[in-house]
Amino acid sequence: MSGPAVSAVVAAGIAHRVLRHGPAGSVAEAAAAQGREVRDLVKTLVVRLAEDRYVLVLVPGDRVISWPKLRSRLGVSRLSMPDAATARLATGYERGTITPFGSAHPWPVIADERLRGRTIGLGAGERGVGLEVAADEAAAALGATFADVTDPGPAGP
Repeated sequence: MSGPAVSAVVAAGIAHRVLRHGPAGSVAEAAAAQGREVRDLVKTLVVRLAEDRYVLVLVPGDRVISWPKLRSRLGVSRLSMPDAATARLATGYERGTITPFGSAHPWPVIADERLRGRTIGLGAGERGVGLEVAADEAAAALGATFADVTDPGPAGP
């Protein structure tokens, strides 16, 4: 595979593995298919700051965005999630495949601080494919900021 995400990771000189795992209906299924813990599978969420201004938030699979923490971190009083079509326009990727690597626009990236020092799985821009990278190395290449911006997710079944 050599789409925009993999090309961007290669161009940045980041050690990585491309993982093909087939379709997954949830973060838990994707984590199991990749042989990793849910907390190490990272969701890249597109958050709208203003018209045509976004930030990408890297959220561990077992957590959710804390809107009060994220608003405080960004110094804004209002944030929203764009619809699927707008997220695709902002990143070039469909929901469920979004990654900060090779995004159509170089949006700022905030990585939850719990990712620091971990090996994580990110989307690779294509369904059923992931990228395994060191979170610290990926954050450095993306110019990402680590911050406490999440809360525990709902307990699974």
